[in-house]
Amino acid sequence: MFEYKEDKLKVVKRIARLFQDGDYVNLGIGLPTLVGNYVPDDVHIVLQSENGFLGLGGAPGEGQLNPDIVNAGGVPCTIIPGACYFDSAMSFGIIRGGHLDYTVLGVLEADQRGNLANYMIPGKMVPGMGGAMDLLSGAKKVIAATVHFDKDGNSKMVRDCTLPLTAKGEVDMVVTDLGLFEIGEGGLILREYFAPATPEWIKEKTQADIIISPDCKEMILS
Repeated sequence: MFEYKEDKLKVVKRIARLFQDGDYVNLGIGLPTLVGNYVPDDVHIVLQSENGFLGLGGAPGEGQLNPDIVNAGGVPCTIIPGACYFDSAMSFGIIRGGHLDYTVLGVLEADQRGNLANYMIPGKMVPGMGGAMDLLSGAKKVIAATVHFDKDGNSKMVRDCTLPLTAKGEVDMVVTDLGLFEIGEGGLILREYFAPATPEWIKEKTQADIIISPDCKEMILS
């Protein structure tokens, strides 16, 4: 009997392999920020942050901490040689102008129509959606990154979002700790899965219409 155990590293490691040399990528706050730590050494991407950076590096090591260099979530980071920084107007010009190849955003709910809710639960205080709405509409490809289930054991992928939407129909792909899904006609297409879960088990436990791709394969990460 398969027993699900949450594994965020599966999510970020798989997403990190989607990029190619020269891609411009924005990583949302929370889980997506971890993706940058697992990009293969032979793939060189440029990370953008909506608070005004191109060329973000990893977390600072000992003696590298600079309180003036933080990502959009306010977390200390580094910048790589050749990086630049600028005001928010320029930053959002990059985002809204369609210059980002990918954005990776966190999830409260994602549905099979490519809708995403990721900034507000009614009745709870939130600081706002930040740049999420602009990123969803401006990036060439949108990846939703999430563990498969919420704290109550319900799948975070649904037929129709019930929470306030950040954007409609903008998500291209959802990666969870059970599999990789693409938005398709009539449902979410399961392209890859993590064993010991099976495609049939994932389909049964997901509160959305799942289409198992004929060439669906096991996802293996080193």
